[in-house]
Amino acid sequence: MIEEVNKTPAQERSVGELVSDLTDEVKRLVRDEMRLAAFELQRKGKRMGVGAGMLGAAGLLALFGAATLVAAAVLALSLAVPGWLAAVIIGVVLLLAGGLSAMLGGKQVKRAVPPLPEEAISGVKQDIEVAKHGAHT
Repeated sequence: MIEEVNKTPAQERSVGELVSDLTDEVKRLVRDEMRLAAFELQRKGKRMGVGAGMLGAAGLLALFGAATLVAAAVLALSLAVPGWLAAVIIGVVLLLAGGLSAMLGGKQVKRAVPPLPEEAISGVKQDIEVAKHGAHT
């Protein structure tokens, strides 16, 4: 992607011209890396949106299924104890399970790392290594 700005060989050019070209190339490189990072985050964002929509639909269906199973558990337990007591027992069990799930989920969210444009970061690191190597030779 690097275009040769001047056809004059580097040996025949002044230090000022070489530094100016280097500055232009670094600017272009930074802009390209920023575009890559934006593109990568956009692509990941679209995938995340589609996945979140599918997870939402799955969650809604699971909620309906769980509600049906809760009703079945209350009806089954009401064969052994009064209906109101069966509903209270199932309700308490569900609240305890929900509280435990909330605690564990909160810990997982705190441990999550933010999404990063990994390809762009890798590209920048490679560019830095190339620049360091070129400066030493």
